[in-house]
Amino acid sequence: MFITIDDGWAHDPAVAQTLVDQRVPASLFLLPGAFSYDAQYFTGLIAQGRSVSVENHTVNHSDLTSLDAAGRDAEVCGAGEQVAAAFGREPKLLRPPYGTVNDDVRLAAKACGVKALITWTHDFTTWGETPATPQLQAGDIVLLHFTPTLGADLKRALDAAKAAGLKPAALMPHLKSAGLVP
Repeated sequence: MFITIDDGWAHDPAVAQTLVDQRVPASLFLLPGAFSYDAQYFTGLIAQGRSVSVENHTVNHSDLTSLDAAGRDAEVCGAGEQVAAAFGREPKLLRPPYGTVNDDVRLAAKACGVKALITWTHDFTTWGETPATPQLQAGDIVLLHFTPTLGADLKRALDAAKAAGLKPAALMPHLKSAGLVP
């Protein structure tokens, strides 16, 4: 199972410490506006974390299927450029906002250097009410968000993984070994 965390608005030091202390690999799909005011939160996490990477989540969290070609390119390529400038590495993965994907989105992503589009299996984010905790299986992609409830949501996800006999793994090496990204 794989931990992914979206957006980046809430920068809770306790969450970063949990990821580091428990050596949790995570793919962070960040919005440039959410990391631009405190990129050090994420660079510190990358430096201390085990297999923590920053990936592309677009510039403005727009539904890419509703945009024209120029709009898709601006969202995907623009975010990729800002991630590379802030973190010194071109993102290889894209999480399309809302998980909406079509052939036009795939083409735009490829043109912007994206190697794989990543959605999710289970969303553990508390949006008003705590969602039911699913039984996790190997290969599941857990979606979390940098919100004020991330600490509790991450704990539920890690507890669910432990209950299922699973340990979080780094997403990119798995995708490479499966031949899904070069």
